[in-house]
Amino acid sequence: MLDRRSMAALVALATLTAADRASAQSTYFPPSGDEWETVDPRSVGWDADGLSDALDLAGNLNSSGVVVLHNGRIMAERYWELEGAPLRYTRRLQGADAEGRAIEDVASAQKSVVAVLIGIARERGLLHLDDPVAQHLGSGWSSAFPSEERLITVRHLLSMNSGLAASMNFRAEAGTEWLYNTPAYHRLMPMLEAITGEDRNSITNEWVTRALGMSSSSWTTRGGDPRIAWGFSTTARDLARFGLMVLAEGRWGDQVVVGDTDYLREMLSPSQSLNPAYGYLWWLNGQAFSLRGNGTRRVGPLISEAPADLVAMQGALTRKLYLVPSLGLVVARLGDNGNVEVSFNEAFWRALMRAKR
Repeated sequence: MLDRRSMAALVALATLTAADRASAQSTYFPPSGDEWETVDPRSVGWDADGLSDALDLAGNLNSSGVVVLHNGRIMAERYWELEGAPLRYTRRLQGADAEGRAIEDVASAQKSVVAVLIGIARERGLLHLDDPVAQHLGSGWSSAFPSEERLITVRHLLSMNSGLAASMNFRAEAGTEWLYNTPAYHRLMPMLEAITGEDRNSITNEWVTRALGMSSSSWTTRGGDPRIAWGFSTTARDLARFGLMVLAEGRWGDQVVVGDTDYLREMLSPSQSLNPAYGYLWWLNGQAFSLRGNGTRRVGPLISEAPADLVAMQGALTRKLYLVPSLGLVVARLGDNGNVEVSFNEAFWRALMRAKR
């Protein structure tokens, strides 16, 4: 026997028209501003109570904002005030948008934004992935010997196999070792600035954020280590806009933002065999994941609880943007670290997938 709640849900679902269902399945691109269509989870095969439970969990793990899109429409969204947040969080907080939503430096999740900018630069004929980095930055951009440095290409920086140590000294021949190297990655934006003669905010706005209506997104300066002195700051909604464009293979409605779809496919595929779970500055699920650099090594899927085709932007303090093409999902998450004994990736996706009917 069906209980009252289950019967009510079935009756409500039956009242949806064929037009409603077709609309819910088509890809929607929100206009600039705060207007954004929503979708009833029941109409697209999700349980509203299960989604609420997943957001409850995200809030308990110190999220400041979570946005879940289904084919571009908001299926779930919630925000939290992080009272008494530690300095590690507040120093990355860059204010709020007009609706009070936090604008946060997304830490290493910014890398995936830069990967898209590199793809656009390649499409425009400004660079090739196999160009030596020194061709655009000049000799001495690293601390390696010139003979070692000139073998490091743009592709190596995108793939995290430059052969450089975090100190920017030579560690191994380019292409022979995978090492998550943030200081080496940070040479990509100065390279684009050198090639275009424009600053990073102008490049990003002209090429991506303006077209997507990402009005609360910009590069902001950081204190501390000058080698990683810039952060990409954004809201959960703006981050979701970026993810929707990538999910739509470079389109934003009728506008083409990234026309080189071959590059986008490369970007979201294993970039090398040393760590197949890494594309061009994007993390890939469904691959053998290997992490080195701090004396540890993990082997297995990036997120065992998530669909195999998930790809992700990931940054410190659990900044996340997840894309799942098979489900039409974009999930943006900002906030602070949660319980260090709980993997946000695993716990959140376990809860989220319980809501899939």
